[in-house]
Amino acid sequence: MPLVRALSTRFGRAYGSLGATFRNPNLRRIQLAWMGSVVGNWSYSVALAVYAYQQGGPAAVGLVAVIRLLPSALAAPIVAVAADRFPRERVMIAADLIRAPLMAVAALTILSGGPAPVVYAAAGLASVVGTAFRPAQAALLPSLARDPEELSAANVASSTVESVGSFLGPALGGLLLAATSAEVVFGVNGLSFLWSALLVARIRAETPSPASPRSTRPRFTQELAAGFRALAADRGLRLVVGLYAAQTLVAGAFAVLVVVTALELLELGEAGVGFLNSAVGIGGLLGALLALTLAARGRLALDFGLGVALYGAPLALVAISAEPAFVLALLVVSGVGNTLTDISALTLMQRAVPDDVLARVFGVLESILLASIGAGALLAPLLVATIGTRGALIATGLFLPALVLLSARGLGAVSVGSRVEPSRIALLARHPIFAPLPPATLEHLAGRLVLETAATGETIVRMGEEGARFYLIESGTVAADAGHGPVELEEGDGFGEIALLRDVPRTATVTARTAVRLLALERSDFLGAVAQDPRSSGAADALVAGRLGSIGSGVSPG
Repeated sequence: MPLVRALSTRFGRAYGSLGATFRNPNLRRIQLAWMGSVVGNWSYSVALAVYAYQQGGPAAVGLVAVIRLLPSALAAPIVAVAADRFPRERVMIAADLIRAPLMAVAALTILSGGPAPVVYAAAGLASVVGTAFRPAQAALLPSLARDPEELSAANVASSTVESVGSFLGPALGGLLLAATSAEVVFGVNGLSFLWSALLVARIRAETPSPASPRSTRPRFTQELAAGFRALAADRGLRLVVGLYAAQTLVAGAFAVLVVVTALELLELGEAGVGFLNSAVGIGGLLGALLALTLAARGRLALDFGLGVALYGAPLALVAISAEPAFVLALLVVSGVGNTLTDISALTLMQRAVPDDVLARVFGVLESILLASIGAGALLAPLLVATIGTRGALIATGLFLPALVLLSARGLGAVSVGSRVEPSRIALLARHPIFAPLPPATLEHLAGRLVLETAATGETIVRMGEEGARFYLIESGTVAADAGHGPVELEEGDGFGEIALLRDVPRTATVTARTAVRLLALERSDFLGAVAQDPRSSGAADALVAGRLGSIGSGVSPG
């Protein structure tokens, strides 16, 4: 019974946080935009694979994968710089609006009986442009989520959307392809990009994307290298990225092998390619539920390893059966592993990498993953030619569980990590307003703190001016004066809450008595944290009432 109650509590917390993501308007819009993009992209990928197979067999399918993936891998770190330099939602919109007409070009080329290389080129360019979308989206999510639990749930929601899209998309693509033609499927994908752009345009991020003045920006090469340096500096992240690349290597091989499996081993016809891919998508839905439940344990690195192994092992078993139902069931299990891998890796990186380089780190990750997918797509035809389709499935499938076993000790040592200094979390936890908040929210707030310094005698806030920030004193002392004599505040004390909570001008002038280090919290972050927890709200009201009541005899540092 205790185990049942514990599991019930974990499920309740997990699904409550998932529901909260869809009550957040910005997160809801970004998920719906992602849905449109994923469904359309998977639909057209099925049509493109079948079109290429008709043009030149498995080798042509592999060639198209290379055209789409390898240039994108080279471009991803470069393109991702834009998502750390400009508002991330604008980068996503631009990517959508460029890809839509490229799909129209491919559709018109097929309709007119034009040369296949034009179709391949349009697909390749669309993939290169699309490398800006995913890093920008992944980097934007932390600024839209209100705490780490909601961030984890938002990643689960994104992966769920991707799984639903990878189920509906291939099925839709297969059915549309059987009922109409490849150019129709390409046209649907173009419309999905327009749908995505319209939704992203409605996102209103409370915190603008990082962007420094043009005169103070580092050189482009320095900006480009920052993502590589951030990954290279963390041994645990290097291991995770290496295993992630191995998983996508197998995924790239399977993208080719699934076509051969459907058309030759199982003889399911063109629609069968979509059905097999859809089975992976269905498994992805189950994987999202599993990931959401496991996230409460805080053991993301081990969950990630489990996901990698689960993705590969079923693929090896596909080779031993010619029964479509059994193969579909195996691919469902593979889909569970795929989603668990994605969610665990993305959440870990979002919590471990500083926000100002987050998009570039995801750009580097995107580059590595795309390159490994392309390498897998190149490897698959060679494996088929040398050891046959069944042998290729066995070799690629067993590769991942073996790799996870060899890396088990390293994964066990990987911390979930946090880009927040523990001292800052502790400083927040000691303050009466924030003390009631759960650890996940404290970590989130600590990540939002901005360091400011003031020299002795410098005025920090002035009575009567508009209040935009709450301040915590990290070191040093300040004097707060509301007109009745100064009161000294020291390390751990805070000021500025009255102007924010009551929406009034500053009620005191605060001056640095010594050199001080201050941690500032923006109005939206402060109010969002206090409002979401009744105990914190009550503590804030009590503190404000006490300080307002003391104006006549002391000071109200607001």
